[in-house]
Amino acid sequence: MTDQEIDAIIQTIRTMPEGQSELARTIFKAAADSLSLDKVANLTGHNATTLQNKQQSQNRLILRFTEKEISKMPKKFKQEYRVQGCTAHIRKRPSGKNTFSYQIRYRRNGYNVSASGKTIEEAKEKFLEKLNKVDRHGGPTKTNGVPNVFGDFAEYYFEKFYKRRVSEATYKNTLNRYNNHIKPIFGDKKLKSVNALMCQEVIDKLTEQEKYKTADEVYCILNTIFRMAIKHNVLTANPIDIVFHKKHAHEHGAALTKDEEKFLLAATSSTPYQLMFAIALYTGLRPNEYYSAKIDGEFITAINSKRKNGKVEYKKIPITPMLAPYVENVTELKFHVANRIREKFHSIFPNKRLYDLRTTFYTRCCECGVADVARDEFVGHSHGALGDAYTDLSDEFLLKEGQKLRY
Repeated sequence: MTDQEIDAIIQTIRTMPEGQSELARTIFKAAADSLSLDKVANLTGHNATTLQNKQQSQNRLILRFTEKEISKMPKKFKQEYRVQGCTAHIRKRPSGKNTFSYQIRYRRNGYNVSASGKTIEEAKEKFLEKLNKVDRHGGPTKTNGVPNVFGDFAEYYFEKFYKRRVSEATYKNTLNRYNNHIKPIFGDKKLKSVNALMCQEVIDKLTEQEKYKTADEVYCILNTIFRMAIKHNVLTANPIDIVFHKKHAHEHGAALTKDEEKFLLAATSSTPYQLMFAIALYTGLRPNEYYSAKIDGEFITAINSKRKNGKVEYKKIPITPMLAPYVENVTELKFHVANRIREKFHSIFPNKRLYDLRTTFYTRCCECGVADVARDEFVGHSHGALGDAYTDLSDEFLLKEGQKLRY
């Protein structure tokens, strides 16, 4: 609409006889529908942002409940609500050309309740229903802004803190243990409702199933979650403190004999598995590091999976005399997924573990007189805080030590 058209409308209304107010309103309404916010701002002397804020403030009102409606609220929330002045926010939203809906929302001290209705009375009724539902499930889901439901708190801790402290592989393994063995039991419970007896039953069940390593890990995860909840002032005591659990004595890997090494490589001759097992045997890589292994000149390089805080670090293992025949004319290493390699290994040695190949490499380094510092470098072990800070081994030294692996 142009300025000339607006002037014409104003002139028309000025000259209208008395008693034609309905016609005047219709003309004003039609004109208003065709005006932009910026145009109204120019006409009134206010900027568009101010008008928009006024419009929004009209749609966001403070709602007060009657004493009768307050009496229907849960007892705990009723006390909270009176302290806050018996008010909640209500928002009026267009739902059609000439219709509106009303949304009531209350977000304070752990409560986050929202309900909508075509009328204020309907919105109030739904709001009260949701309030009572929250109360039946134990009240607000946050304490001082921190989740107080077990599953919500665990995910909050894992994502905000734990993830930064451990390697990606460790994070995934811990999350899998949690999702499989803890979340289905405690996920929807309030942290304060989880007691020592519940935790004891979880640990006892895993122990009875002879899942000793899993029991150790679940015990550790539960302990960590409860300790972090205490540090966040969500709990005051750790229920795992009185749970009885005897830590399982872990069985360490056993090195293959030299005859078993030969048998493994002969059994996979003329298959892709032979190269995979040769790399595993003569580099000491962890199974979760196979995928990153590459040939880099006279070395095999791979990502060290045990580095924390998101740090990516590569380790270098010389192509030793034992490995050299298997990588001759090979330019690219391709590995199946670890589980598939593990299955093949078990088909040859049912009573051994794939990780035993790493143990074998470490053992041969000791037997062949490889320097401790070089051996730790090969397998990706830390030299200690001081050693890591001041040790920078040369390629020449690593290659010289790698030449000792000949048997």
